[in-house]
Amino acid sequence: MARFGGLLATDLRDVTSDPAALDSTGWWAVVADFEGRLTCARFGDVRPAPAPAPVPGGWRGPAPEEWTSSLDRAAYTAGVRRIREHIAAGEVYQANLCRVLSAPLPDPAAADVDALTALLARGNPAPYAGTVRLPAHGVEVATASPELYLRRDGRTVESGPIKGTGRTAEDLLEKDHAENVMIVDLVRNDLGRVCATGTVTVPALCALEQHPGLVHLVSTVRGELAERAGWAELFAATFPPGSVTGAPKASALEIIEALETVPRGPYCGGVGWVDADRGTGELAVGIRTFWIDRAATGGPVLRFGTGAGITWGSDPEREWAETELKASRLLAIASAAHQPLGGTKR
Repeated sequence: MARFGGLLATDLRDVTSDPAALDSTGWWAVVADFEGRLTCARFGDVRPAPAPAPVPGGWRGPAPEEWTSSLDRAAYTAGVRRIREHIAAGEVYQANLCRVLSAPLPDPAAADVDALTALLARGNPAPYAGTVRLPAHGVEVATASPELYLRRDGRTVESGPIKGTGRTAEDLLEKDHAENVMIVDLVRNDLGRVCATGTVTVPALCALEQHPGLVHLVSTVRGELAERAGWAELFAATFPPGSVTGAPKASALEIIEALETVPRGPYCGGVGWVDADRGTGELAVGIRTFWIDRAATGGPVLRFGTGAGITWGSDPEREWAETELKASRLLAIASAAHQPLGGTKR
């Protein structure tokens, strides 16, 4: 099943990794891993349905103290310093450094990401929230993403990169605005590769958005798809999303591969839906996103990613604190704690 935008999709008909299928027929749920694995699932029954109401005991999450991080505080702050060295050497302007948090599930057989979605909808409502549950295909994702990767309406495409995060607007620095502008330039360039010449615009730059527990700077980049360009070309031109890679993208990806110790999976990829019949679709950047990894060594685990964009103006401890801020509320919800957690334990 899948759940997005007030719609519930059931009756699975087809699963493919070919993005060209998204320009064929039917309603599709889409999960694209950061590393490039694409799962497109076509459903036969799609109907309006509100977000599910939480059911007492419907979700049994990990114990709060069980969460561990792929990069601990020392490794993460060392990574920030290493990225600043790359910036000083002129190799990159910005790179997104991420870590994946993991915790064992207390009752894996009963773990249902849609039940987690119900808790997220109540505790951390988000504009691009959703569920994709395809256990036979290794996809069990619940997202509370606030960030638009791609929206398509006919030939018009739009992206909404987020860069700049704080508890309040007063926390945002000049560095946050500069970071946002850098990524807007990258997204403009990416869309320019697949849009008609002269059609790429920036209707909004560094707009302030309020989200549960924090604020973001969000920009909007829009263009008109070139003739004969479709979803396959959009993915080829824009993936992975610029806001979670860096600039220049190719250099940032090399740095990410060297510094991060585990795959990001659905985190920082794309999660959403496409209605091929109507020529519409909406994919979120896979941030604020949980997924169940049933193939993990030692047994099934719940995973969640968090990260920050690193620029020359970055302070390593402040960047670590930003990753904690982004994770705290969501981990508390998934662990059924009433207050944000005190931080990553290990």
